[in-house]
Amino acid sequence: MARKKTAVDFEQSLGALQTLVERLESGDLSLEESLSAFEQGVALTRECQQALTQAEQKVAQLLEQDGQLTTAPFDGEVE
Repeated sequence: MARKKTAVDFEQSLGALQTLVERLESGDLSLEESLSAFEQGVALTRECQQALTQAEQKVAQLLEQDGQLTTAPFDGEVE
């Protein structure tokens, strides 16, 4: 269950970040609104980076065998 929550949080954060970027790029925000949106964007970026780092660590942990990292082919299929 925690795995799905992390994936959902990442997707929501990424979507919110994309929306903020679009708002900033529109040029319709005041300076104060732009600064606020930028601040939110930085926080969302950190959340996304943390989720990606955790996923990377999990993948490395899953691929580690006998103290050695092994490589595994990626077939691209989603279960």
